[in-house]
Amino acid sequence: MFLQKGFTVWFTGISGSGKTTLSNLLHRGLQESGTTNVEVLDGEDIKIHLSKGLGFTKEDRDTQIRRIGWVAHLLTKNNIPNLVAAVSPYRGVRDEVRKMIVHAGGKDSFVEVFVDCSADVCDKRHLERLTSGSHAKEPEDRTWTHEPYERPHNPEVRIKTDTVSPQEGVEMILKYMRQAGLIL
Repeated sequence: MFLQKGFTVWFTGISGSGKTTLSNLLHRGLQESGTTNVEVLDGEDIKIHLSKGLGFTKEDRDTQIRRIGWVAHLLTKNNIPNLVAAVSPYRGVRDEVRKMIVHAGGKDSFVEVFVDCSADVCDKRHLERLTSGSHAKEPEDRTWTHEPYERPHNPEVRIKTDTVSPQEGVEMILKYMRQAGLIL
């Protein structure tokens, strides 16, 4: 695959819906196809390295998303494709970030992927992650499924991760990216 320009694929959905899984699989798929300059910005990693000290208030969450958006904007502007996996619970700040990235990279440079999953399935996934020890240092105030989340009105791609496998979800994203001319 040859990438024409920088772009941002923004994965949004409630905690536990599969954003990180999908972004990592898409990253791997793009790399295996010869696209080695794709960056992944994961909300949990950003919270540790770029947004340390922010809490879970609406203002802090919006600040975190604006910070991630600014980095994604710079990458897009400099022709570096990037994949963002962040709950980004509020539609207004997601729309703000979209405008910033589209301004930098053009009309098709922002792809919103709504990772849609039932709260029951997400709760079960959280329980499995916590009991497996894979997230022994989970923040106490993390965004659980009962927190506010404003669903996107018109995402470019919607993946129901409680009915679609991660690989099928990645294929849906790749299909959209090909149709939009982001990859060949």
